[in-house]
Amino acid sequence: MLEFRTQGFNGYAVKYSPFFDSRIAVASAANFGLVGNGRLYILGLTAKGIIAEKWFDTQDSLYDLAWSESHENQCVVAAGDGSIKLFDISLDQFPVQSWQEHKREVFAVHWNLVAKDTFCSSSWDGTIKILRLLRLPPPHLRPPHPFLRLQPPHRFHPPTHRSLTAPHKPNSLSSTTTPRNSNNNPPLRSPHPRLEQIPLLPHRRRRRRPPHPHLRYPQPKPPPRAPSPAAGP
Repeated sequence: MLEFRTQGFNGYAVKYSPFFDSRIAVASAANFGLVGNGRLYILGLTAKGIIAEKWFDTQDSLYDLAWSESHENQCVVAAGDGSIKLFDISLDQFPVQSWQEHKREVFAVHWNLVAKDTFCSSSWDGTIKILRLLRLPPPHLRPPHPFLRLQPPHRFHPPTHRSLTAPHKPNSLSSTTTPRNSNNNPPLRSPHPRLEQIPLLPHRRRRRRPPHPHLRYPQPKPPPRAPSPAAGP
């Protein structure tokens, strides 16, 4: 069994390349995805084990990724700052394109297997967006155009955790969301209030209440009085 440790980062998603059976990509995040940077690993499966061919660091956590179905060197990642980034592994350091399409964490991305120029993203802001890549003569790429925006039919839009396109129908997709009754739960990445931000209430002296009559301990009975001596004649 082959093994590779992402030192300092926790893996969130792993995907095989649709073009090379010996190449996988891993989306990871520092501090279990609560706060910190993210890293995209491009790993190669060799006879000597798994080696890191390249990696890309991001300013926020990475939760998911999807390989492009039309370009062998490109993959899209879902970031915790609400952005979607497209990386070209033949280049270094920076993504090819970045889009700020969501207001909260993007938790999933999925490339369409039929319409190979589109992919969808789902976020904790309760929205699902479908993006299309418009290609120009290489090597230029135009930014994707969001032609569809879906929102769950709830008054308070719950977080959307996952969305997948149908493998046989390019215009169909399914998604999973948090139930409406649990929408009031605090988000996972919300910072905890600092101690100095918690208002301190003035000390109030508690009034001592009398014990309940049924909870009183039984009081010992007084000893019987000795009979008084009888008076003489």
